[in-house]
Amino acid sequence: MPKQTNSQKKSPLATVVRILLGLGVLGLLLAVIVPIGAYLYISKSLPRVDTLADYRPPIITRVLSDDGTVIAELFEERRIIVPVSRMPKQLIQAFVAAEDSNFFKHKGIDTASILRAALKNIKAGGIVQGGSTITQQVAKSLLLTPERKFKRKFKEAILAYRMEKRLSKEEILYLYLNQIFLGHGAYGVQAAAENYFDKDVENLTLAECSILAGLPKAPSRYSPYRNYERAKDRQVYVLGRMVDEGFITREESDQAKAEELEIRPRINQHITDTAYFTEQVRRYLEDTYGKDLLYHGGLEVQTSMNLRMQLTAQAEVQANLRAHDKRQGYRGPLAVLGLEEEALFLRQQTETFTEKRPVLNDVIEAVVTGSDKQSLHLRMAEQDGHITLKSANWAGPPQVVKRSAQATGNATGKATHLPLGSKVQVRIIEMPQNFPWLLTLEQEPEAQGALLAMDPHNGQIKAMVGGYDFRTSQFNRVLQARRLPGSAMKPLIYAAALDKGYTPATMILDTPLIFKEKLENGKIKEWKPKNYSKRFYGPVPFRTALAKSYNVITIKILEDIGVRYAANYARKLGIESHLDEDLTLGLGSSALTPMELAHSYSVLANGGVKVVPTYINKILDRDGKVIESNDPADFPAGPQDGQKLTGQLRSRVISAETAYLTTNILESVVQNGTGGRAKALNRPAAGKTGTTNDLKDAWFVGYVQQLLAVTWVGYDQERPLGKRETGSLAAAPAWVAFMAEATKDLPVKQFPVPDSIEFRPIDPLTGLLAPEDNPDIVIEAFAPNTAPVRYAMEEKTPEAKDFFRLDMDEL
Repeated sequence: MPKQTNSQKKSPLATVVRILLGLGVLGLLLAVIVPIGAYLYISKSLPRVDTLADYRPPIITRVLSDDGTVIAELFEERRIIVPVSRMPKQLIQAFVAAEDSNFFKHKGIDTASILRAALKNIKAGGIVQGGSTITQQVAKSLLLTPERKFKRKFKEAILAYRMEKRLSKEEILYLYLNQIFLGHGAYGVQAAAENYFDKDVENLTLAECSILAGLPKAPSRYSPYRNYERAKDRQVYVLGRMVDEGFITREESDQAKAEELEIRPRINQHITDTAYFTEQVRRYLEDTYGKDLLYHGGLEVQTSMNLRMQLTAQAEVQANLRAHDKRQGYRGPLAVLGLEEEALFLRQQTETFTEKRPVLNDVIEAVVTGSDKQSLHLRMAEQDGHITLKSANWAGPPQVVKRSAQATGNATGKATHLPLGSKVQVRIIEMPQNFPWLLTLEQEPEAQGALLAMDPHNGQIKAMVGGYDFRTSQFNRVLQARRLPGSAMKPLIYAAALDKGYTPATMILDTPLIFKEKLENGKIKEWKPKNYSKRFYGPVPFRTALAKSYNVITIKILEDIGVRYAANYARKLGIESHLDEDLTLGLGSSALTPMELAHSYSVLANGGVKVVPTYINKILDRDGKVIESNDPADFPAGPQDGQKLTGQLRSRVISAETAYLTTNILESVVQNGTGGRAKALNRPAAGKTGTTNDLKDAWFVGYVQQLLAVTWVGYDQERPLGKRETGSLAAAPAWVAFMAEATKDLPVKQFPVPDSIEFRPIDPLTGLLAPEDNPDIVIEAFAPNTAPVRYAMEEKTPEAKDFFRLDMDEL
């Protein structure tokens, strides 16, 4: 056998070496080629970093009152953009120390942090820790999806590197600190500063900065609301990192740790009281501009609401409904608690009072613990209270009975019995230290109410209350509830009659009427309209008939001028709801909304000119550009694309003379008729009560020269309001109380009189002229060429005949 040469011999070791070298070269090539290939492949699909230069995240839409006060915020992410220049240096340092200590040194990627995180993730068999820098977090938040995969981390790294090449460190911090979620709906440091400390970001202390910087890791876990101790532990960590990085001294850290933090949100106290108004604004914005712009676009909406008037309106609607409810009697306690239930209730109430202590005039719940000859004894949390029996007289007065006895109220029974342990609603009147609080007995009203106030000259709505409490009922009765206006409809009929030749001095006979109608079954149906007093008054002046709200005369006038004419006249003034064209129209038998009634009365208050009710003055986009306004000065060259001029529709629908005469007669309603409560304003006022025959609806509509308001009271599930609960008793008190406060700073003004109006001395018994020296005359107003030309002394006294109008010229 031939021998092998040395060259033919193969050493096993050499073979292994060659293989390893080959694998090493291949691995090296792969180590270079794969990342490059992956980079080239992935980078093509990555978003452009340039888009971050125009950072426009979702921000809050703010709704403002007419004095610039924020009354509502609309958003999905509560974010308020602030520049880095407004942020305290220590706030930036706290976030950097806690989240990315090498932020000012790296180029977007911190290799050491990534390796540490990778080792932990490999050991855990999945991603449990990120090594993301602040730059990578911005990339993930603004440019990528939040999926937890290695592919996304690779994308993060590429984008972070690109961002560092195109943006400065300050620009990256601006993005990060405005974008980051910090819990409880707050996005960005300004929203968080308001959420947790009721502060603007520039006013934060070191202790507060370090609390916020501890939140990104787990906003819910480290929330100072939910887990204060964990939040403090996290704060200690952040402060320690700041010391390690040389941002603060150990002494500063210790002072921050020791600082007592007051955790309280910036609560807009006006949100509840303005909710009916702002909800209507929200609906308009959504319908007009869409949800995306509404909740993300950062609009500034300047409304016509006068905040002082709105708060007064809400308070007076509630006070009036409570007063009405008390006149109906007490319905009994909310519940009767056993001893254990009572103890649990008081413990829970103690915890609630610790978080938010009640204040004067708050309505809270209390437990009846006893009584004496002068008062009821009660307990709330760890506080005693008492109610004087005199103040609770509307409820019986109540009697305290043993716990096992039956609870009753004088609304349905003869007396009010409160067993020991009765849970009742009370109002805090006095809160003396170390003594029982003075309380009054209360109950939640069952009836509802509404109030609308507007400037009749430009249509701007100043206040709108659609119910007792928006939190329990979002139904806006100003706009959505169609109710019978009753006698509040009469001024529209009388205005129509003035345009048909009637005058304030026209005499009409108030005598019985009978209308007969043959039904399909052949039977005859009779209708006999009656006055509220169930009496008839004979010859009555047109003015007095409206002032006293006589029903029968109204029906006679309506029959004379024509139902269709009157209905069209009402529509011309602003009534949009369906009107039944029959004689019951004069008594308010067709349902309409408070807004419609206010709109129609505004024509009378505005000298016959109809304006469109509005609640938005101006809307600006996030850049400050006006996109909608009712002021032409905002569009010097006219509205451009994306801009809208609103509220400019003004039209004369009745004469100034008719408007003035109707207003003047409505002044008589206040001075001598059913609207007498309005005299309390001590200024010229015109108004009209409204009461339906079955007392299911009560109204008062009235105005002074500068302001008009309408109030309504009724049950949602229609039923009588109670005995004598007319517009004067049930609705007018809210109107008077509101207007007294709303007009207290307004000058006293007379209603302007058109130059063409003529004034003549009139005999009140005949409606004819009378000598000026006659002591019994009244001075009456007339439209041009409508005053009587004959004197009463020349005529015989008319006899009571059943005709609608006494035409004295034919006697």
